[in-house]
Amino acid sequence: MAEGDTVARIAARLDTATAGALIVHSDVRHPRFATVDLAGQRILEWRARGKHLLSRTDAGLTVHSHLRMTGSWSVLRPHKRLPARVLSQLRIALRLDDDRTIVGVALPVLTVLRTRDERTVMGHLGPDLLGADTTGADSIAVAAERVAAAGGQAVVAALLDQRRVAGLGNMWAQELLFLHRVDPWRAADTVAGLEELLTDARRRLRHAVHANPKQNTTGRSTPPHWVYGRARRPCLRCGTPISFRPADLTAHGRETWWCPVCQV
Repeated sequence: MAEGDTVARIAARLDTATAGALIVHSDVRHPRFATVDLAGQRILEWRARGKHLLSRTDAGLTVHSHLRMTGSWSVLRPHKRLPARVLSQLRIALRLDDDRTIVGVALPVLTVLRTRDERTVMGHLGPDLLGADTTGADSIAVAAERVAAAGGQAVVAALLDQRRVAGLGNMWAQELLFLHRVDPWRAADTVAGLEELLTDARRRLRHAVHANPKQNTTGRSTPPHWVYGRARRPCLRCGTPISFRPADLTAHGRETWWCPVCQV
């Protein structure tokens, strides 16, 4: 699933490429929004909110999407067409006044709504680690409070709950817990230093948006991660085999890796 830094990078790329462009033809292939016509509207901006992607127009409309594991957005050059194998997964196409086309493919979530109503699809989100609401310490404190409020729930699950803090995906949550020597199964309300962990998360996500697109957490070419995806391989700190629990054996339904010695 695309994490917050990935979505923010996509938003920045699309904003640079298409903000200010006029939509001359739109094709929305979604049962609920198939009659929506965005032609004649100008794209104001693309923005990310946690893992959600927003495109706003000057008519006061927002195209809202969530990529999850399959979705993608791209800008096709003039007269460029999608391959037949991809065309069947097209969910939205916006042709611009310079003959380029913005395409959203295999989007599991696609909504067109009034910009003033964005809260109906994102109002449940916690503080966004990459958003304007995280410029100061207060929002980090709020996020830490929300994570701790998960009580006896495993801290890894609390960090992945977008209602508590928006933008962290499975890779970042697991790597951060390792870096801060926190057992992922520890009860969320017993974890000390949550504000420090989330401040570090914000710094790493921001760095990833601009300079670390491959989400390398070790600083090495290989392996790029400390625990994520490294089941039974030696811990890079202590040499102990990395523990692993498959998604179907976790209460939060996500694969989990951790070092049983370093994370106590």
